[in-house]
Amino acid sequence: MATVKPFRGYRPAAHAEQIACPPYDVINSQEAREMAAGNALSFLHVEKPEIDLPENVDLYDAQVYAKGKENLEKFIADGILKQDDKPCFYIYAQTMNGRTQYGLVAAVSAEEYDKAIIRRHELTRKDKEEDRTRHVDTLSATTGPVFLTYPDQPDMNRKVAEICAEKPIYNFTSPDGIGHSVWVVSDEKTIQAIISIFARLPILYIADGHHRSASAANVARKRKAANPHHTGQESYNFFQAVIFPSSQLYIMDYNRLVKDLNGLSQAQFLEKISEKFEVRPTGQAKPSARHEFGMYLGGQWYTLVAKAGTFDEQNPVAALDVSILQENLLAPVLGIGDPRTDKRINFVGGIRGLDELKKRVDSGAYQVAFSMYPTSIEELMKVADARLIMPPKSTWFEPKLRSGLVIYKY
Repeated sequence: MATVKPFRGYRPAAHAEQIACPPYDVINSQEAREMAAGNALSFLHVEKPEIDLPENVDLYDAQVYAKGKENLEKFIADGILKQDDKPCFYIYAQTMNGRTQYGLVAAVSAEEYDKAIIRRHELTRKDKEEDRTRHVDTLSATTGPVFLTYPDQPDMNRKVAEICAEKPIYNFTSPDGIGHSVWVVSDEKTIQAIISIFARLPILYIADGHHRSASAANVARKRKAANPHHTGQESYNFFQAVIFPSSQLYIMDYNRLVKDLNGLSQAQFLEKISEKFEVRPTGQAKPSARHEFGMYLGGQWYTLVAKAGTFDEQNPVAALDVSILQENLLAPVLGIGDPRTDKRINFVGGIRGLDELKKRVDSGAYQVAFSMYPTSIEELMKVADARLIMPPKSTWFEPKLRSGLVIYKY
């Protein structure tokens, strides 16, 4: 069963649109400094506290985490963030391009993460995991929510529709054009109904936020070990998540760029990849189905279709388009054995558009680009259920969850 708990969230007393900020990992420090400039209310002062320190301070210096704690405590002390009087759930809705997704904001169990009731599909990078672990531990808070999903439950959809028929406490559009709305769920009967619905679910899935999940679980284990009277119900044993029904999620393509052809001429390259793919110059940039790829080379868009027998459809990882491209083209033809570390490959989220691929190849910075058909949420769940790991840069979820709208503090 999946445990969801209401909690006494800290949230904006006013000016939610000025406080809310992008996730810590989608902007760099310089972008954060520019975004927060002139806005003392921006939650970037908590999520990326290096912006309040000299630029020569190392990002992993202890004073960065201490500054984050100081800023969070000041937000609370100054009344910028207020705590709800009783444990609540929250509904967080995001609207992009006319479509809306509705997520339950709740505390979920670190122990259930360890037991794979909350399932992952990606590996974490040690440096990023250590960074967020120190951030969570120093602040005693999960300031940025984890993005979870679950198979649709009609009774939960009905419950959310009832809640959202009321006026939201926050309702604004962020500079990127995404609409954000939040409702507080404080009615005890509704809270218990939501708990019961999720108790029937055997699994929750991480859509985005693997480093945040791992970091919260690390802190829970550390504090459990230090507490001889641990019961499992302590606040540190939970972390904040926003949980969306799978049918509402939007996964975009995550495309590839490669700097050279590994010593091959264009003609040699086309001949080589034709062994595993049907290759046609179509002028079509966007793939129209699974196992189909767009390729931009030498000023021309091609369509590649994986030939039968080049992948195992029964293996949930091998059947992913990102795996097919990696195993049949990127590794054997272009010599990119590890896309996590190889500097010759770059990745561009679909939010940037396919014109970005053409632009970068035409500039001469890259020789070839590949546009991908988006990984589906069903494929993600199959990989997670098999306890397997997706290749890097397999999914790009939009819209991103804003930080600072609800904070879970230990």
